[in-house]
Order: sequence, then C-alpha cells, then structure tokens
Amino acid sequence: MIIVNLDVMMARRKMSLNELSERVGITIANLSILKTGKAKAVRFSTLDAICRVLDCTPGDILEHRPDPD
Repeated sequence: MIIVNLDVMMARRKMSLNELSERVGITIANLSILKTGKAKAVRFSTLDAICRVLDCTPGDILEHRPDPD
C-alpha cells in the first residue's frame, strides 16, 4: 500500500493547496486527487516539480506500507 503524505509536507512548508497548485502548474483537482491517495499514477515530472517546490524528496511524500493480511 502506498501512503501519500503530501498534506504533511504542505503543512511543514505552510503552503496551501492553491499555492502549491500554482507553483507546480497542475490543477487543484488533480493535486487533491494525489493528496487524498486516490491517484492511480503520478508522472515523474509532476513528482519532481512538487519536490522542487516543497524542497523535499519523493520519499518525504510517498511511503510504502505492507498490506495488512
């Protein structure tokens, strides 16, 4: 299972969804889908842009947890 910690990084940087959307260049709707973990995929270019804006690494945003059996 992949956990998306985008909201945690945004809070640490005191950045709103609107501001991140503008600075990354993707819609609020698409960013919201990613933030809530409902995205089926994310482009490396989008992940790179988010990491540049939030000054973080992909590992700060995406976390892997084993599926509970």
